[in-house]
Amino acid sequence: MAEYEEFTIDQGSDVAIELELVDHTGAKKSLVAHTVTATMKKSYSDSAGEATSFTSIIVDPATSGVVNLSLTSTQTAALTKGRYVYDVELSFVDSSENTIVERILEGRIQVTPSVT
Repeated sequence: MAEYEEFTIDQGSDVAIELELVDHTGAKKSLVAHTVTATMKKSYSDSAGEATSFTSIIVDPATSGVVNLSLTSTQTAALTKGRYVYDVELSFVDSSENTIVERILEGRIQVTPSVT
């Protein structure tokens, strides 16, 4: 089950979120051969075309369990003020060539308006 977290983003600002992932024992989760994706939408029913995707990077070394998510000031300037939903998914291909996807984080993002 995914963890739940709420964030506030200022419209027109650069955003960086660092996640430190651990396994069930509390040890750093190895992210070798994993990919990470993160997306936010105004509502769950919005189409993929209405989504804003975070730049999602697994930090070297992948054994550190650290993921960086970011949005540029241009991306956040294009967002309308209000509440959004988001999630972060981790995926890998297992030994049987099946893609395994795990939602690791989800929640709400409040976008505050900019005057400048």
